[in-house]
Amino acid sequence: MKLVTTWFGAFVTDDDGRVTESKLFPADPDEISKRLEAVDSGGVLPEEEELARGRSLCVRERRLADLGDLLEFPQPEIEPEDHGFSHELLGAAMLCVGKNRVRARASPDEHIVQAIRTIDDLTKIVNLMSERLHEWHALNFPELTRLVPETKYAELIAKYGDRKSMLESGNVSFPGSIGGEVSEADARAMKSLAAALLDASEKKRGMERYIEARMRDLAPNTAHVAGALIGARLISLTGGLDRLSKVPASTIQLLGAEKALFKHIKEKAKPPKHGVIFLHPIIHRAPQWQRGKIARALAAKIGIAVKMDRYGHEFIGPKLEADLTRRVEDIRRRYPKPKARHQKRR
Repeated sequence: MKLVTTWFGAFVTDDDGRVTESKLFPADPDEISKRLEAVDSGGVLPEEEELARGRSLCVRERRLADLGDLLEFPQPEIEPEDHGFSHELLGAAMLCVGKNRVRARASPDEHIVQAIRTIDDLTKIVNLMSERLHEWHALNFPELTRLVPETKYAELIAKYGDRKSMLESGNVSFPGSIGGEVSEADARAMKSLAAALLDASEKKRGMERYIEARMRDLAPNTAHVAGALIGARLISLTGGLDRLSKVPASTIQLLGAEKALFKHIKEKAKPPKHGVIFLHPIIHRAPQWQRGKIARALAAKIGIAVKMDRYGHEFIGPKLEADLTRRVEDIRRRYPKPKARHQKRR
């Protein structure tokens, strides 16, 4: 006897493929979709367990190995119409499966992924617009870059436009500029570009504030240990908090350094010591010879924090931070100077 499952029910068949007993699924698209998803994820259905109870059966799917002897055999032809089911019902059930998968993707960490990618896009836009504004305004006032900090550069142009208006306002003093004169239309266009640049920069800061707030709700331990933006970037690189919780600390350490890692494997270049976690202050402020060890320590604590956020739901961020601080201090004490390089004998 063989246990066979179709989209509309579970069946016991004889060696000739004739159905001897069946457990049909409810004729409801939502109920059928739930069973299809369970089968797709490797689960065993209640109808299958009920048919297998007290019987010696052969099964053809590995997920059913606990219900009978695993054996290769062709799928018997069991027509849905013979049991009161239509292909239209199958179409409706598959539509439910698609909707459920879309809903599953709209998880809180998926919003984090989209937000961090938005920041990356806005960063590119801001950099391109800033470069264009500098090139354009240099035609009129090339010395402005040296006179004011970068944070004020776009603000002055957005407010005054051309060199003449800036000098008359008293905010800038440089009468001997070598820049050429511009028309009112040119000045308005540069003011518009500068205003757009300021708006994009503010949108980026607003997105960063959103990520910080969402990370405190979704992954407070990760945000506390790694920082909200670094934690969100790690989630984005792996595709979600669940996936990040399943990767080892060694992988967390190198996330974002894939190109350098492949170059090391392919061309025998120096192996990378860290990926995006390099943005953490305890790494990029450390001496070069300490960074690899500190990166390993940080990645290990981030790994614990992520698993606690995904499975434990207990806030242990301060404890992890204290342990990390002690480890970093130990590294600094034990490795105050780089290792001396052995010179080759001539």
